[in-house]
Amino acid sequence: MAFLPQLRIPATYMRGGTSKGVFFRLQDLPEAAQVLGAARDALLMRVIGSPDPYGKQTDGMGGATSSTSKCVIISTASVPDHDVDYLYGQVSIDTAFVDWSGNCGNLSTAVGPFAVANGLIDPARVPRDGLCTVRIWQANIGKTIIAHVPMRDGQVQEIGDFELDGVTFPAAEIQLEFLDPSDDGDAGAMFPTGNLVDTLDVPGVGSFEVTMITAGIPTIFLNAADLGYTGTELQPAINEDKAALARFEKIRAYGALRMGLIQKLEDAATRQHTPKVAFVAPAQDYVSSSGKAIPAADIDLHARALSMGKLHHAMMGTAAVAIGTAAAIPGTLVNRAAGGGEREAVTFGHPSGTLRVGAQAALVDGQWTVSKAIMSRSARVLMEGKVRVPADTL
Repeated sequence: MAFLPQLRIPATYMRGGTSKGVFFRLQDLPEAAQVLGAARDALLMRVIGSPDPYGKQTDGMGGATSSTSKCVIISTASVPDHDVDYLYGQVSIDTAFVDWSGNCGNLSTAVGPFAVANGLIDPARVPRDGLCTVRIWQANIGKTIIAHVPMRDGQVQEIGDFELDGVTFPAAEIQLEFLDPSDDGDAGAMFPTGNLVDTLDVPGVGSFEVTMITAGIPTIFLNAADLGYTGTELQPAINEDKAALARFEKIRAYGALRMGLIQKLEDAATRQHTPKVAFVAPAQDYVSSSGKAIPAADIDLHARALSMGKLHHAMMGTAAVAIGTAAAIPGTLVNRAAGGGEREAVTFGHPSGTLRVGAQAALVDGQWTVSKAIMSRSARVLMEGKVRVPADTL
């Protein structure tokens, strides 16, 4: 057997929001991995350390959670009036699978800083000080994201005093605008069934009121009380309950079928990243995972969401867009949990704390549309250099 040297591929390990992942410039990937296909998937899985039957990703860059098993590929823009293309891969931890079906809202925050630092933005558009506006084409779902990246002395400003619940240390604030975030591409309208609220029958589990929406990412919202929860649950309450996780996955599969995201039930197993399942409840006092007491007066509602089969430690950025959008539309389960009425922003409680998200929704010709959703996150380079993978990976 010939022992080949390892490939050394330029890469940057970045935190974006409450996630982190390995970022690549498309041009730096081996030629076989510069196009969608088995070679690219094999490379990214090996970088992250998947598939790992032990569920630890010890032999890779992944952190064995849905928030840390991610890769991003950035290239020059393929569409007019944009700066870069942003392609996101959610790498399965224990199976040989990369899900390209949706976006990562948290890592979207790191795309602008990466693009500026790696020379992918026209220098004439990069101010020495102030905000650099980066126009991002989200290639997975065909949507535009505008990132406002702070600059100081010609460099991306990463350090600041903006605090994001779910992230231990403060950093510089980056505001994101998700333009026209409804319709994730293959689900049709923002409300795929045409209804703000449906009844979803899940054999062996029950019938539930649901709001199914494609805004930011396809999401199925349920009432916490209908599931036997208060809405203030932290990760252990869900993730240590195997029966509960199995119920959520069954709800997700039947919801995906109802939303038209899959054609047959078994297809849900190969579409793990989307849709998301979330549950909501009216505002109430609770204690976050860091031990911080959060009074009901500080939030409009509670929201908890599952990602890749587990309760998320905070909130996915794309699901936050879905929450903000649904909250802005009177009659949805999210809007009801927030107290009803018209609203352009909500602050919701999640396991790690609170998050504010705004959305501008309007009823046009009998259909709800949303022009943009806005939120602030932060990002930071953790390490840069070259990631190594065995040459026989390709």
